[in-house]
Amino acid sequence: MRIPKHIGIIPDGNRRWAVKNGMTKDKGYALGINPGLILFKQCKKYGIEEITFYGFTVDNTKRPNEQKLAFTEACINSVQLLTKEDCEILVMGNTKSTSFPKDLIPFTKRRTFGKGGMKVNFLINYGWEWDLNELKSADEKKKNIYNNIHSNDISRIDLIIRWGGRRRLSGFLPVQSVYSDFYVVDDFWPDFKPEHLDEALNWYNEQDVTLGG
Repeated sequence: MRIPKHIGIIPDGNRRWAVKNGMTKDKGYALGINPGLILFKQCKKYGIEEITFYGFTVDNTKRPNEQKLAFTEACINSVQLLTKEDCEILVMGNTKSTSFPKDLIPFTKRRTFGKGGMKVNFLINYGWEWDLNELKSADEKKKNIYNNIHSNDISRIDLIIRWGGRRRLSGFLPVQSVYSDFYVVDDFWPDFKPEHLDEALNWYNEQDVTLGG
């Protein structure tokens, strides 16, 4: 079976899950923490080398304050949870903004925990325009595009999986996603099941990867 080296995760549907279950929208984010840990362990078992979680975007910070506080706390707790595992963590986002959590500043340079191994990236207060900003002044004839984006330590993504049924990238790492296969899970992220990843990998295995060739 052909296993992707790098998987991107868009864990959508937390707010809709909360409303569906009679809660306020902000209550859904905390329910997305444990699924992330389960997915991490599953990916590691399968030999996947790198995984990137979409935490929250610059645009997400325009939401009501109680939601902003809830998804920020969920992201902090998710990162801290993985420090107890064998992995290499990187948090990528606009640290100059007041919306970037100070608790995650130490993770903006990749750090090794335990025995290291799989790379785990979190996009926190991330914006695609911020990521590509340096390209405006870059001389593309002399420099590789990866040298001129903030997310240059994140590799090309083979497979992106989005929960929640929506079929859009929402600005997810545009450079690394240029040749990604895109798989959608209709269930909301808090309803994550290991079978979701298995089904996505089985689907990926059947795709014809040409990278434009």
